[in-house]
Amino acid sequence: MSSNDVSQTKPRVLFVYYSHTQQAQRVCDAMAEVLRGRGCDVSQAAIEFTDEHYAKNFKEFPFRHAVFGILPLLWPQLRRKTGQIGIPEAAKQGDYDLVCFGSPTWFFTTAMPLRSYLKSDEAAKVLAGKPFAAYVVCRRYWSVNLKEVRKLGTRQEGEYVDGIHFAYEGGQIRSLLSLLSYFGKGEMRERSLGIKIPPTNLKPDFGDQAQEFANKLADTLAPSGSS
Repeated sequence: MSSNDVSQTKPRVLFVYYSHTQQAQRVCDAMAEVLRGRGCDVSQAAIEFTDEHYAKNFKEFPFRHAVFGILPLLWPQLRRKTGQIGIPEAAKQGDYDLVCFGSPTWFFTTAMPLRSYLKSDEAAKVLAGKPFAAYVVCRRYWSVNLKEVRKLGTRQEGEYVDGIHFAYEGGQIRSLLSLLSYFGKGEMRERSLGIKIPPTNLKPDFGDQAQEFANKLADTLAPSGSS
């Protein structure tokens, strides 16, 4: 069997995600490494947030203002609105054996850039009749986010397989202070407004979670030419 024939038997996996602070990116990288190690042909597609109403606040990190940089998205997010995005070529079409979506939680639900992709014609081409999974990176409200990804993917005729969430440390108030502090400073701090705060972003053991989930997904796949 030629090397080309071997390549054609590899299960093809696509990751589509949005990541401004690179947390969803880190999870994607960790899972992609596992799946490649399991013999999969993996493509990673990061959605760009290009909408003229909001993109100017997302051109750099940290935000110029931790609160007012994201506040304009509150009402559109609550209304489940879509916006203009840039879609990588790998996520415009393709015959994939599995698609995995990654989304941070913005104001209780799926981030607008990923929602916009999931409602697009390109997503319809990629998802039709294909299994898909999802992961959420969040401070809180992961279940609402995951349910929306599942609903939108199913509407595009995809078949939902599984989902996982990666939650940040701390209770409701302190975790919010930690995240806003990080948004504004771009680094971890021990205190905000005089209050001791926990670390934000992914927990140190996120890699173990990602590896376990990726292996579960790999177990559902088989080489295209296998019986």
